[in-house]
Amino acid sequence: MVIGPECTGKSTLSKALASALHTVWTPEYAREYLESIDRPYNEDDLLAIAQGQLQSEDTLAQQANRYLICDTDLQVIKVWSEHKYKRLHPWIQSQIAERHYALYLLTYIDVPWQYDALREHPDESMRQYFYDVYKALVRESGVPWMEIKGDENTRLKKALEAIKRLN
Repeated sequence: MVIGPECTGKSTLSKALASALHTVWTPEYAREYLESIDRPYNEDDLLAIAQGQLQSEDTLAQQANRYLICDTDLQVIKVWSEHKYKRLHPWIQSQIAERHYALYLLTYIDVPWQYDALREHPDESMRQYFYDVYKALVRESGVPWMEIKGDENTRLKKALEAIKRLN
């Protein structure tokens, strides 16, 4: 599971991991969903995004070769919902409790911010804030985790080492 603030290289790392491990990866469903609606998202959209993310994971898990690389999980929706709306839909919370991942790869904020109409927090202090939230989340999850920093090659190498340690 690749997790971290927006614009920290999660998708790039997920694609590279899937390629290196000869498997599939689940893109962040939120991007697909938000690009399909012609309006700003609202709180109700987070439930639809969560359902789509899990459906994507379940579908692609059938095609996975030993590993399924996930670009984000419902914890990301939890962080956004609690930040923006100060609450979380109970179904999303229950699914977080039911889903189990073998490893979190926490992407650091050392990737330069790139504008994207779907991204909301370019300010460095907000990037740090969200990084700290995700770091606390993975620390408290009980799931092994690894901080991923550096250039693309360094990130991939470190992530592959973390995955190999699971075996």
